[in-house]
Amino acid sequence: MIRHAVLFKFKPDFPAAERAAWIAGLDRMEGNVPGLLSLSHGADVLKQDRSFDYAIVADFNAVEDLEVYNTHPLHEPLKKYSFPNSEQIIAVDFPL
Repeated sequence: MIRHAVLFKFKPDFPAAERAAWIAGLDRMEGNVPGLLSLSHGADVLKQDRSFDYAIVADFNAVEDLEVYNTHPLHEPLKKYSFPNSEQIIAVDFPL
């Protein structure tokens, strides 16, 4: 099994409507992307200097399933919100 973890540090001017659309899109993915076993996501609550603003954690059976997810029609539109509205995005993919 592979865990995919992504952290986002948003730009201060990320429009609220775009952020809401991005979160709604994340909510639609679980159960609708082949190979995606689970997906959880949420905003940081501590808001410390070291904190990122948002996290996504997704589990897959295999690396190949993660490749399907990365280009899936439900995932692709979310990139138009996350990339231009983020100062930094970091990810790690590790076996469980």
